[in-house]
Amino acid sequence: MKIGNVDLGERPVVLAPMEDVTDVSFRVLCREQGAAMVTTEFIPSDGLIRDATKAIAKMRTLEEEAPVAIQIYGHIPESMVDAARMADNAAEIAGGHGADIIDINFGCPVSKIAGRGAGSGMMREPDKMVAITKAVVEACRKPVTVKTRLGWDDSSKIIVELAERLQDVGIAALTVHGRTRCQMYKGSADWTLIGEIKNNPRMHIPIIGNGDITTPEGAKEAFDRYGVDGIMVGRASFGHPWIFKEIRHYLDTGTLMEPMTVEEKVELAKRHFALSLDYKGQNRGIYEMRRHLSCYFKGLPEFKPTRMKLVTSMDPDEILSLLDYVKDTWGGMQLPVEENVYGI
Repeated sequence: MKIGNVDLGERPVVLAPMEDVTDVSFRVLCREQGAAMVTTEFIPSDGLIRDATKAIAKMRTLEEEAPVAIQIYGHIPESMVDAARMADNAAEIAGGHGADIIDINFGCPVSKIAGRGAGSGMMREPDKMVAITKAVVEACRKPVTVKTRLGWDDSSKIIVELAERLQDVGIAALTVHGRTRCQMYKGSADWTLIGEIKNNPRMHIPIIGNGDITTPEGAKEAFDRYGVDGIMVGRASFGHPWIFKEIRHYLDTGTLMEPMTVEEKVELAKRHFALSLDYKGQNRGIYEMRRHLSCYFKGLPEFKPTRMKLVTSMDPDEILSLLDYVKDTWGGMQLPVEENVYGI
């Protein structure tokens, strides 16, 4: 599968953008674990054009995570165009690798974003969505992609027609989350319309499906049943970055990978922790690692006191000692299957 000139290989599995999750350390780790591509946390267009420090910092990517997409969102056409140009030149503005792809977020369902017309709020204004996309495509040298949803609610699932319109203004690929905005993340993702987009003879750009991919078997079914070019994994990667390796192994061999041991998870957590400290410094690195450490070892019996220590300590040496304690105490234990552990 190619997005513009970016080759992601056959049946790629990519990391979804998630605010406060897909920071640089997690993206690098997921690439190491087999993700074909990663995406930044979504970046507000108005923050970029105001030169907000946090927004600029989110554009900094590394060679180790390439190929990487920088994702922007907003509802004001002029701001989106200016922000897209900045993302297109992220290496010069923020340093690092820059963007291989510019992605537009028309899918975030959070009220503070969708309620003001950005993210999936744009599903209520499809003409404006298409106009913004056209302007961004024309402003960028890099391939432009869109991530969106089925529609605003069950009575307005407009994605099949909308996909054609977005393709016609020049996007290089389309990712569709199989829920409406009003569903948020509730219920089950509906892949039937994603399959309808892919099977539309007018569509020629890659279609990436997103929603409820939590197991290798589910990933294979998405490819086989709906014919998508790629799949995107979001919440199921949280505390479980090796899901990309598991899916890749199953797609390539038809057999399930041996489950990760507690010892292997400890070593991966240490690697993740080291990346977080390296890229963000001690205090911020520890603070932002907590959300990940709280999930790495779900399913271990009587683990709550240790988890509380892991997510409250500000001492790197103590955190490493606690991880060694996890290995020494629970090493060799057979854990529940991943889909039940993470409950996503």
